[in-house]
Amino acid sequence: MHLRGFTLIELAVVLAIVGVALGGLAFTLAAHNEQRTFEDTRRRLEQARDLLLAFAVVNGRLPCPARHTNTASHSQGMESFCAAAAGSCPGAETTSVQTHGYCSNPFDGFVPAASLGITAVDSSGFATDAWGNRLRYAVTRRNASGTCAVSPPSSTTPIVTSGPNLKAYGIACQPNDLLVCRSASGITASDCGPTANAIMTSTTVVAVVYSTGRNGARGAGGADEAANLDGDAIFVSHPPAPSGAPNGEFDDQLTWLSIGELYGKLVSAGVLP
Repeated sequence: MHLRGFTLIELAVVLAIVGVALGGLAFTLAAHNEQRTFEDTRRRLEQARDLLLAFAVVNGRLPCPARHTNTASHSQGMESFCAAAAGSCPGAETTSVQTHGYCSNPFDGFVPAASLGITAVDSSGFATDAWGNRLRYAVTRRNASGTCAVSPPSSTTPIVTSGPNLKAYGIACQPNDLLVCRSASGITASDCGPTANAIMTSTTVVAVVYSTGRNGARGAGGADEAANLDGDAIFVSHPPAPSGAPNGEFDDQLTWLSIGELYGKLVSAGVLP
């Protein structure tokens, strides 16, 4: 009885088929892991958002963002205030709670994990997303003229980050700086440009929490991602986009807190009015 073996060509075909199958499996697993990491990051953002509201109920105000200037100068995940009442205070920050409510990094800070009780942190005490990048947090620092029940000293008087000010000037105060836009196209340092480009208006948003995604700050070469890291009050949010998209790669994830949600929570908890 003669047994016929495989020829080299047949073996090559089999190996090619196996290679394609393994490649497809690896791609499927990678895509699954990426989706799971994306969803985990979304859960962490929602948790941070919920903890901001819980913090507000307990303390009668929203926290200031944590500060990270460099590895030798940061707030170790605690909220960071200006040491004195001032619109800007580089080099004069403190983690001691200040009733004046002036934050050292209102638009370019990080989620204050130590102040909120978040345990998923890096070695410096900062909350992270599922990729290990620090979660960022911005909070309003301006109030819209004529909206407060009692007029504050100026439009830059902190309202939502100061418990005494929230009670003194009434829950009618509206913010006047944070914006969430659909695209960086046409935006300036103070608005979204075309009206249709705004997702949330400046009189609506009191806080923004976001992840810089898998590519982290390194992905800021795209215009939309760069808008979230330029230190102003204008942010961009839209579904993920590849590197070949008109405004470059985008994998940031954002969530935000509206003034209505904040006041509603504080009123229902008996903190205000």
